[in-house]
Amino acid sequence: MKFTSTNTYIAADDLAVAVNAAVTLERPLLVKGEPGTGKTELARQVAESLKMEMIEWNIKSTTRAQQGLYEYDAVSRLRDSQLGDERVHDVAHYIKKGKLWQAFSSDEKVVLLIDEIDKADIEFPNDLLQELDSMAFHVYETGATVEARHRPVVIITSNNEKELPDAFLRRCFFHYISFPEPETLRKIIEVHHPGIKSQLLETALTQFFEIRETPGLKKKPSTSEVLDWLKLLLAEDLTPEDLRRNGVNALPRLHGALLKNEQDVHLFERLAFMARSQR
Repeated sequence: MKFTSTNTYIAADDLAVAVNAAVTLERPLLVKGEPGTGKTELARQVAESLKMEMIEWNIKSTTRAQQGLYEYDAVSRLRDSQLGDERVHDVAHYIKKGKLWQAFSSDEKVVLLIDEIDKADIEFPNDLLQELDSMAFHVYETGATVEARHRPVVIITSNNEKELPDAFLRRCFFHYISFPEPETLRKIIEVHHPGIKSQLLETALTQFFEIRETPGLKKKPSTSEVLDWLKLLLAEDLTPEDLRRNGVNALPRLHGALLKNEQDVHLFERLAFMARSQR
């Protein structure tokens, strides 16, 4: 069974090839790309396409690799020993399974998403190398070894906030999700906003690509943001003429869906002022 586009997710050909290559090689798929290009959603769609359960591990700046394996609650065990609780004699009661353990112990093959790995400490990826290679780890408190019943499909996302170690990169199949070509973007929009009027779509996309290509833009609007913007245009029942009325280099209608920081808003305000001055 191979991954392809689904009813709710349009995957470019090179992305589908990357997913299937990683599955065949049984290596983690490391996915990078602009925020909003569908990296996290990719894992959900892979799970749906391959008819697998998905286990999601959302990484934060404070996340440690050990938490993905298990956590031992020594404080609760000490408290129970003071209270005379019989459970204290079985250390397994105080071990909480992490996301990797859940994936390894699943009765069926699953998709394991390690989301935004670059948020964690620089040592975090290296700390997972052995477990991801061997698909097993040791539980020191019980002396047991947990081995994967089925090797999960591992998808790792990164927003490029920091460089990942070379040793980690060597073990991954890498793919960068580029911003979709106009034709692919139209297919994505049709999935989310079926039946949108062609004139409105063309006018909106013309403005959208003008914004993305504006020199000096700090954050280019992404796929998810153009989908939000179109949703607002449809909700307000705006026409192509409503969009054109703003003119080139002016702030677009409902620009808060596209421009996400004050520098970019001020850039378009300056461009609008310059355009008016030249008339």
